[in-house]
Amino acid sequence: MAGLPPRKRIEDVELLRALAHPLRSALLNHLTAVGPRTASECAEAVGSTASNCSWHLRQLAQYGLVERAEGEDGRERPWRARQVGLDIGQFAEDPARRAAQLGVVGASLGHEQELTQRYLDSLGDLDPEWVAASGLSAYTLRVTPEELTRLGDAIDALVRPYVGAIRTDAPANARPVHVGLRAFPRIEHSGKAEG
Repeated sequence: MAGLPPRKRIEDVELLRALAHPLRSALLNHLTAVGPRTASECAEAVGSTASNCSWHLRQLAQYGLVERAEGEDGRERPWRARQVGLDIGQFAEDPARRAAQLGVVGASLGHEQELTQRYLDSLGDLDPEWVAASGLSAYTLRVTPEELTRLGDAIDALVRPYVGAIRTDAPANARPVHVGLRAFPRIEHSGKAEG
């Protein structure tokens, strides 16, 4: 993936805990998806108040994840994401770090579920072209760990150039689109992984 900025690797437990907060996760996700926005604009998008969003944006700024951008009218300056994706690394053996990592994943999954539900609730209002282009797919694969790693890398190489914070050549009719991928061994009700 030559030429694409790397994801920010997060190893600090305090920063992981900060990112586990659902509103901070939603704010960072929103800014990464749509670009610079004011606290008021963020509040409308994430369902909070401008003052609450402003406080959480300042917290994210202390960790270097967002920063102030130049405003168009000089009144309220927008915020922008400073990264183009996060990498929390492999789940740690250390219980405190693993708990913080799981908190980040939980906040991310909650936000993804909310976005999915909003999409489903809005099907009647969307342009039919966007409905036809959208998809919700699930697959059960039979792969080795090495194959799963290669597949994940290949999907990342295919999708990453379209990430909103990276892409500079987006056509005028392009809009933010959510793409999520989960890949893990299936654990059946018995609590055992197959194979």
